[in-house]
Amino acid sequence: MFKRIPAHIGVIPDGNRRWALREGMDKKEGYQKGLPPGFRLFEMLVEQGVKEATFYGFTRDNNKRAVEQRNAFTQACIDAVKLLENRSANLLVIGNEKSVAFPEELKPYANKRMVFREGGININFLVNYDWEWDLKTALSNGGKIASADIPRVDLLIRWGGRRRLSGFLPVQSVYADFYVVDDYWPDFEDKHFLDALAWYQDCDVTLGG
Repeated sequence: MFKRIPAHIGVIPDGNRRWALREGMDKKEGYQKGLPPGFRLFEMLVEQGVKEATFYGFTRDNNKRAVEQRNAFTQACIDAVKLLENRSANLLVIGNEKSVAFPEELKPYANKRMVFREGGININFLVNYDWEWDLKTALSNGGKIASADIPRVDLLIRWGGRRRLSGFLPVQSVYADFYVVDDYWPDFEDKHFLDALAWYQDCDVTLGG
């Protein structure tokens, strides 16, 4: 269907709390509602032949939120990884595992590639991710940033209408084409992703040249 498929797609699944408030729920209830869209998008990524995708889980700055929200998005990240174990994928969880905010249940997956079932698409998951931690790691790691195993992002898609990176892989996103979906992440539709791919067909990828 599409002639040009981005090798690596970044995903910022924003708008969970705003969606919950709109639906008359507590903010914390929006995070679990983001799991089904995530796995529908996973299926579509595989169908389209995308080789790699990076999903934003939560950041160090997100830990400033109320404790019930922190517990909710942390649990949603744990649940996402446990569900992914039943699918064919290669998972890399990237985040500061030495922080108390990093979930204990995900430490076995932290900062190393794990192969689930038959492998296939590379899925990177940013959990308790901090762009400053990522870059500063290079000072004690032979010049390599913490996320060095993640390649350059070709297409970055953000749900929820915000027009900002929010610290998402600043090195890899330096030449990413940025597509914004105004709908909240729990309102995900197949059309959102297909429209992003259609838009990408006309992007002029020069990498500064």
